[in-house]
Amino acid sequence: MSYLIHLICDYGPGDMAWAEVVSAFMQSLPPTTHLHQTSVKPFDTIATGFILAQLSLTEDHLRPRSLLVFANTAPRKDNLAARVNNEGEGLLFCTLKNGVQVVVVNSGFSLSFVKHSIQEMWSTHVEDAGSQFRSRDFFPGVVGRVVLGDYSFINHQLDPISTIPEPPAHVIGYIDSFGNIKTTFRQSDALISDLKAGDRVKIRIGGFIRTATVATGSFNILEGDLAFAPGSSGQQDRFWEIFQRGGSAAGEFGHPTTGSSIHIKQI
Repeated sequence: MSYLIHLICDYGPGDMAWAEVVSAFMQSLPPTTHLHQTSVKPFDTIATGFILAQLSLTEDHLRPRSLLVFANTAPRKDNLAARVNNEGEGLLFCTLKNGVQVVVVNSGFSLSFVKHSIQEMWSTHVEDAGSQFRSRDFFPGVVGRVVLGDYSFINHQLDPISTIPEPPAHVIGYIDSFGNIKTTFRQSDALISDLKAGDRVKIRIGGFIRTATVATGSFNILEGDLAFAPGSSGQQDRFWEIFQRGGSAAGEFGHPTTGSSIHIKQI
């Protein structure tokens, strides 16, 4: 059976770490497995969680039948004391309600955006100490077992509702390569549910305030204008995006970081 595995890690695109991780994964996987790498900024568990949800919860017709998502963004902030032998956050195994399997380091908001879509969640028997490069040295073997249908590595079943934090509301969830700001405002959010195409809103991110037009797509506004509109992420309850036609919304707001608060006010 052919598998697609999405790898989400906080390594820079083209970084040597990616080359080593992919080599280690391919050593543990059948030759029919396909890997795709997605990078996030160092220690950015919000973007990790946002991407993990988008790739694992996408509609059935856009998702291969055999899909596994692996994510390792590990700030190692579960314990702020000095680390012994490079010990880090533990590795979790999840099965989502749509059947997608997820292997993820238990850090920050990495699972927050799929929290209510988890069918089962398990701790694992896998080393969390002894290497500063666990994605290369320890984790590929676990993913290889999942692909082969061997779940002997699972340990204790966990409750996702009490274990995983809720996703942060009204912040930047992800910024794409075009500078489009994907927010964690959903279409159902009471703060924006009354907005209609053509309305004008004032948006504040950090010390930057800009005016944008509520739109339905990228071509409903003039070149150079800012828009606030439902985006391409979030499945049935879309996340809203801030984008600039022909430019970079992130640049307009001084290139803010993921997790920055967003304040919206209708004019």
